[in-house]
Amino acid sequence: MADHSEEACKQVDVGITRVFELLGKRWTGLIVSVLMERAVHFAELRRAIPGISERMLSDRLTELGAAGLVVREVDVGPPLRVSYRLTEAGAAMEPALKELSMWAESYLGVAPGECP
Repeated sequence: MADHSEEACKQVDVGITRVFELLGKRWTGLIVSVLMERAVHFAELRRAIPGISERMLSDRLTELGAAGLVVREVDVGPPLRVSYRLTEAGAAMEPALKELSMWAESYLGVAPGECP
């Protein structure tokens, strides 16, 4: 039987809290979504997300890297190019993100593949 006491209802699941602390930040979900497809160079990633600044993209990529979800790879070139890809842990989010996308289609009136 579920515990519906006042104390139990005040507590939020630690895992869900951590997920939303990380993925709930503006731009983070979009970055992960782009990287689900393939590794992407920094400039290409910025072009794929209209409105994001270089600084914000860099900050979010750093956070995702620290969380073990994204890896930064440097091609010394010439020219020097930096690309990003999801780690195994990052790629493991794909089923959950696909479920959220289907939920959005059903309940938020978003068409499949619709651009913002």
